[in-house]
Amino acid sequence: MSDGIVRWEPFRDLVTLREAMDRLFAESFVRPGVAFPALGMEGPAVDMYQTEDDIVVKAAVPGVKPEDIDISVTGDMLTIKGELKQEEKVEEGDYLRQERHYGQFTREFALPTQVNADKARAEFEHGVLTLHLPKAEEVKPKSIKVKAK
Repeated sequence: MSDGIVRWEPFRDLVTLREAMDRLFAESFVRPGVAFPALGMEGPAVDMYQTEDDIVVKAAVPGVKPEDIDISVTGDMLTIKGELKQEEKVEEGDYLRQERHYGQFTREFALPTQVNADKARAEFEHGVLTLHLPKAEEVKPKSIKVKAK
C-alpha cells in the first residue's frame, strides 16, 4: 500500500536538465534531413507582405533551380515545394566535413485574403523566388463616390 510518499533523488533533476540541453543543441544545429539546416526549418525563409493589389511572397532558395520548384494555391493555402539536388557525388576519398544538405522541402502558408491564382506571377533571380499573387476582385477595397443633389 502506497501512502503518497516519493523518495527524493537529488540527481534526477540534473539528468533531466542535461537531457533538455542535449535536445536543445541537437534540434538547433544537427537536424538531419532538413533541406535548409542553417535556417533551422524544413524549407526556405520567407517574407510575405501585401500591397493594395497583391500578396507578395519572397522565398530564399539558394542552390535550387527554378524548374525544381512547384508552387500551388488551394483555397487560402499557398504551398511552395522544391528540391535541392546534389551537383556531384565525390567518389574519391572520405568526406572530412559535409554541411550542405540536399533533399526536398515544403512550406505552406495561410494567405491573409483570397487571391486570383490564374493571374499570379513567379520570378526567380539570384536564388530568390518572388511571387505576386493578385488579390481577388471581391476582396479589394472599393470606394463609392457620394453625389450631392
